[in-house]
Amino acid sequence: MKANLLVASVLGLGLLTMVSAPVLAHHGNAAYDDRITEFKQAKVTQFAWANPHALINFDAVDGKGNVVHMVVETAAPQALRLIGWTKTSVMPGDVITVRMYVAKNGNPAGRLQKIILADGSELHDTQLGGDAGGKTRFDPDADSGKK
Repeated sequence: MKANLLVASVLGLGLLTMVSAPVLAHHGNAAYDDRITEFKQAKVTQFAWANPHALINFDAVDGKGNVVHMVVETAAPQALRLIGWTKTSVMPGDVITVRMYVAKNGNPAGRLQKIILADGSELHDTQLGGDAGGKTRFDPDADSGKK
């Protein structure tokens, strides 16, 4: 009887450890504004296809006409690959539209919602409400009827 209890306890503890490990590794998005900021005619300066998050560095013009040097964080390359991204999806020199949640602290950084390539195709992020199709569940443009 004691042996069965010991085995059940060890298995239960092992299962609990496996289930809780991913929760400990994940971080939230509290650092980012919940409104989308759009940068049109953004020029990619670097695309880092790296763990834990791929990063796109770009230059864009802000609302005051100043050039800003921004970096936007995406999901991990493994997750991006599942929804159509590749390590050459964007390249330095590409001109894209970036829709992102900017950092609340004023740093020139943020979390990606989606990019729109020069040919009009879209690449979405996976972590902010992404579904199996790589689209965000809440897209303000789609919900308002404009695109």
